Amino acid sequence: MLDHVEKIFADMKPMMKKLKKASYKVNMEAFIENHGHYFREMTEYTENASDKETAAKELAVDFTDKVYDAYVSPKKGKIDSAVQTDLNFFMIYYVFPAILLTEHDDAKLIADHLCSRWGEKFKNSKIQYTDYDSLYVSFREKIFGIF
Repeated sequence: MLDHVEKIFADMKPMMKKLKKASYKVNMEAFIENHGHYFREMTEYTENASDKETAAKELAVDFTDKVYDAYVSPKKGKIDSAVQTDLNFFMIYYVFPAILLTEHDDAKLIADHLCSRWGEKFKNSKIQYTDYDSLYVSFREKIFGIF
């Protein structure tokens, strides 16, 4: 399930750098083009499950465990705080909106479980999510006018 899903974070740094309204739109389109199959796999998994809650929870555990394992320092046994901050923002700006953009009936269920599990797995990461349109309209030229 979700083989090599941690690869969706490979371009995290350039996609978050100097994030502006125009670049966010282009980045999101590329992100979905390159990694949309993971989000379709998630929705297909829950759609075909007899227990959608359990399926969504399984997806959330699989996703967070793979990302955590990819970014945890083998020497320190934890994720560097700056990397964790980047991962959190990337989840908020790209992963959750991409899940919701599938417009699948189970998208919110998946996002809810993923958000909850993310907060359990990653230290100081009780994040929330919103949809792409809400984020996009919140940009002026730069996100909330601060970057």
